[in-house]
Amino acid sequence: MIKYIKYTLTLLLLGSQTFAQSPSLSQEKPLTIVKIVADKIVRETLFKFQLVLAPNTSQFDCIQFVDFGRTFGLGKPGVAYALSQLVSKVDTAFTIQVSHNDGLKIWINGRVVYTKDGARKVNIKPRERDIALDDEFHVKLKKGVNSILVKSETRGNEWIFYLQPKGALLEDRKPGSPNLTLDGMPQVSPDIAKLTNWLVVGPFDDHENNGNYTGLSHNYGPEDGLEVGKLYSAGIKNTTWTIPKIEIFGDVIDAKPFWGTYYNWNYHAGGVAWAMAHLSEATGDQKYSDFSNNWTDFMLDKKPFVGYQVNTLNGFQSIDHQLFDTPLLDFTAAPALPFIYRLVEHKQFEKRGQYEALVKTIKEYVVHQQIRLPGGNFARETPEKYTTWVDDMFMGIPFIVQAALETKNPKEKEALLNDAANQILAFDKQLFDPAVNLYQHAQFTAHKEKFPYWSRANGWGIWATTEVLMNLPENHPKRKEIMSYYRKHVDALVKLQNQQTGFWYNVLNRPDSYQELSGTAIFTMAIARGINNGWLDRAKYEKSALLGWKAIVSSVDNDGTVHNICVGTMTSQDVNYYINRPKIDDDSHGMIGLIFAGIEMDKLISNKTDRHL
Repeated sequence: MIKYIKYTLTLLLLGSQTFAQSPSLSQEKPLTIVKIVADKIVRETLFKFQLVLAPNTSQFDCIQFVDFGRTFGLGKPGVAYALSQLVSKVDTAFTIQVSHNDGLKIWINGRVVYTKDGARKVNIKPRERDIALDDEFHVKLKKGVNSILVKSETRGNEWIFYLQPKGALLEDRKPGSPNLTLDGMPQVSPDIAKLTNWLVVGPFDDHENNGNYTGLSHNYGPEDGLEVGKLYSAGIKNTTWTIPKIEIFGDVIDAKPFWGTYYNWNYHAGGVAWAMAHLSEATGDQKYSDFSNNWTDFMLDKKPFVGYQVNTLNGFQSIDHQLFDTPLLDFTAAPALPFIYRLVEHKQFEKRGQYEALVKTIKEYVVHQQIRLPGGNFARETPEKYTTWVDDMFMGIPFIVQAALETKNPKEKEALLNDAANQILAFDKQLFDPAVNLYQHAQFTAHKEKFPYWSRANGWGIWATTEVLMNLPENHPKRKEIMSYYRKHVDALVKLQNQQTGFWYNVLNRPDSYQELSGTAIFTMAIARGINNGWLDRAKYEKSALLGWKAIVSSVDNDGTVHNICVGTMTSQDVNYYINRPKIDDDSHGMIGLIFAGIEMDKLISNKTDRHL
């Protein structure tokens, strides 16, 4: 009790330097405040899907497809057509990528721009943030409306085609892209355009003469354009224009802006579940452990359904599609943290076998398949191949540390811890700027340009460093060098903290950028963790931790709402990109650090000694 009285008096003294906060929270213990936030998360996370119509995205900056097999069925040879229009604001030229089964022919403005005959299977390959397609062709669009007609052939097994502009990213909408849409097409109702971007007609019998399919060479009639009210002969029956089968998808309920709810499959929602497991240990309250377990069990239970949406319904942007074949640590190692942490902490529980299978698959990916630089540190293919992101220190290294704790093989444990230690130093060599002792957000390999010192990215880096330091043997040959980087980073951060408010800025060395919660929470946690583990001198650094916690509390409302969180962010060399990033309430990017900060601050105030796992 005496320590909390001292803590309260300290906060009151610091309070004259900080901006207004909820009076009822300003003197509460850290775990009390964290529980208020966590309770709101528990209340608002339903772990249920709702049914929604498939989204109809008209802007032609991501993958488009027509699944004739879902509309007309499979089992015998056939031909069908799909019709739409590309509407461009300017004259333009670009490359379109395509993948399809069997034969395909494409006209734009009545001119053949692509044709390929013969038997083949669809081949699409998910990448970090896009999908690779087999073939490509160049197109020129005039300003205004450009017709596009696609003729597709099937031998009976598959019947689908995919189109996308070369370089399209699933989650990076580009202004100025043409629209692929039925909107404005004569004789087509706007209501139809809201549902789909395509008209289709078929199936026409594909004639076989001595084993040679002739579907692409024969004109069945629709190649003359849309004619409403006309029936086309299709063998034993007639057909006319219709729309592709409209699919129904499962989606989260009450999705928040940008990244949805706390039960999406991504690193920050998984990070919240991981944090909740730690909060349960710190408070003794089972409901937080229940939340973490509900999150992991929900992902296991819904994975087959999600896979059906992705692989059968082509829901490449449907909920949690990243569960399947996404080669990115954001959607593999990081969201697996609550799974592997439960394996480490609890020897017997229902579904343990399923947890082990998932973790084994992800460990195989992280150790043997994730791309790396020659120094051994993780790298990405976006925005160009072999870009190093400081984010990946958190996305992958804590998982490796947990994998070292989980394995029963001493040699594997040593190898994993060595990998974690080596990666910290390799990232530091690549991204840590010794002129200011801060991390640049990213760095290209082929050419070197300066990237800004984004707050949360520095948070991810120092967080991963503390995870390694907590678990690396005291006599490890790399420990001293890692500790040196950690302490230099802390010293640089302390100097950049706003001494009036306790916040750090979204761009650390730019006071004209806004004061941001997620980075502030992680830095507060990392400094408090350093004091708790004896890496930092309490007398020198405690004030910074207390100021940081004061800033965190000032962003929390009495109902648990949390403000001032920067949304998810790509990389840019333009500092204004970071300065102008939106900030929103209750984003899970901020909740991970907030929960862990409260746990570490409670230890700091109580003089609790953090256990070494």
